[in-house]
Amino acid sequence: MSTPETSRYVRIRTELVVKVDDADAVTKAALCRIAEDPDMPEGERAYTEGAVADDAAEALAYLVDPSDLLGDLPGVELAQASWSSESIDYDPDSPDWALDAEDEADDAEEGEVVRLG
Repeated sequence: MSTPETSRYVRIRTELVVKVDDADAVTKAALCRIAEDPDMPEGERAYTEGAVADDAAEALAYLVDPSDLLGDLPGVELAQASWSSESIDYDPDSPDWALDAEDEADDAEEGEVVRLG
């Protein structure tokens, strides 16, 4: 692939930590979306329903679609996307969860947007 061709592609990396206050509501929403999906094969439907019912993180992953972040941006076409979710131990006061100034500077040099607010 030539240099001009590769420069047309941009990788956007993001990481979200969300707090699930009502796991039952998340699971119910995911199960409703699965039930309403006319294109999902029955075998896949049963597997997906089981995974979603057993784990709120799976339910959330089923509901979140990274292509929704792009919406109808002009001049942009989604080339590839992947995502996953997992339950984690999160302590917002822990230094393990904070970016330090050096990390922010490195990320900014790479062209990434690091933080808002």
